[in-house]
Amino acid sequence: MPITLENVGIAVRDLEATIAFFTDLGLTVLGRDEVSGEWADTAVGLDGNHAKIAVLQTPDGHGQLELFEYIHPDAIETEPTLPNEIGMHRVAFSVDDIDESLAIAARHGCHPLRGVANYQGVYKLTYLRGPSGILVMLAQDLTKNPEDQPTGDS
Repeated sequence: MPITLENVGIAVRDLEATIAFFTDLGLTVLGRDEVSGEWADTAVGLDGNHAKIAVLQTPDGHGQLELFEYIHPDAIETEPTLPNEIGMHRVAFSVDDIDESLAIAARHGCHPLRGVANYQGVYKLTYLRGPSGILVMLAQDLTKNPEDQPTGDS
């Protein structure tokens, strides 16, 4: 049986702020809606389910995020997920220029958890906290841009 990943759904505190963050990183809004009714209650498993949603797509057309801001029932605040906790872990993106992506994230008040790592001269990568505490991994493939390869001094 073939299976295809449709999207990753994330409940957020502020839909507009989250859309701004991800669109600044390069995703585009495919659509927005407000969902409620018996079908939504059944699909999600919440009575009185009512949410504003937006679907965003990566520039390559393969990845999608579905963002939900709950109107009812009230959203439940939780502590941000830690990298070693069981459950939804992170959303990861390949970027052409990690420094530029981090500058965009910083404009939204989002910064690396500990800095940018260099994995064997192949990837520069970092985890940061996005809107609503979402863990976001950014990774730049250094083999695609040989001028970004570390020198023997690094």
